[in-house]
Amino acid sequence: VQLQASGGGLVQAGGSLRLSCASSGSIFSIRGMAWYRQAPGRQRDLIATIPSGGVATYADSVKGRFTISTDRAKNTVYLQMNSLKPEDTAVYTCNMWTFPTNYWGQGTQVTVSS
Repeated sequence: VQLQASGGGLVQAGGSLRLSCASSGSIFSIRGMAWYRQAPGRQRDLIATIPSGGVATYADSVKGRFTISTDRAKNTVYLQMNSLKPEDTAVYTCNMWTFPTNYWGQGTQVTVSS
């Protein structure tokens, strides 16, 4: 099973993008889904997570601008990104976790121009 992310690209500051991440096969007993990002020269940061049956949580840097959502029937996770800033430029990676397996997407580049 692989996770395939899409929706990244180049956008001007203030614009929006919607990222999607779908699994190539069935994943059973998903406990949660999340999005991470890694800017050049920086560590990978968790920015949004939604546990199964739980409430979404966000990093302070994206709170109020980004929204994580899921379609569990399709094993898909989305990240709606609004009011984008140049500092949001990064490679965005999706994650789905079960017990005991962690699944990772390949990453999609988001570039925000000023």
